[in-house]
Amino acid sequence: MRSVALAGLLACFPLFADAQQLTSNEVSVGAAASLARRTFAGAELGLAHRPSGDSRIALALAGGTAGQRAAARARLTIQLLVNASARSGVGIYAGVGTAFMARRGSPGQGYLAVLLGLEGAPGRRQSWFVEAGLGGGVLAASGWRVRWFH
Repeated sequence: MRSVALAGLLACFPLFADAQQLTSNEVSVGAAASLARRTFAGAELGLAHRPSGDSRIALALAGGTAGQRAAARARLTIQLLVNASARSGVGIYAGVGTAFMARRGSPGQGYLAVLLGLEGAPGRRQSWFVEAGLGGGVLAASGWRVRWFH
């Protein structure tokens, strides 16, 4: 009787292992743009933490130009990852948070930010990503993301 129970438990082990939380830290680099009255374009550095398998807290910092002046953007979002443990294919995520833009010679402005994103193989150590959203204009970003799983 015990051996049957043990065999059943061992048969289910892959299901339990797959259900564990995927916590990780992430760094991303890429390009970002915001189409608005003054179009922003520049390079972006992102830092993120995935406290659980289906969520991410992300900070994206970008430097570039807007209206032919030096400018910077910052975006802090909480994101929901639809299929965070996928080791192949495409992962989908959505986020909401705040954005801030500062341009040389102008006061900074804050915005509500919402975004949708796609990333390649979110359960792997590195992959590409693309994002689109709203927050002080129509936002777009793309780049490469590296993860460290705990």
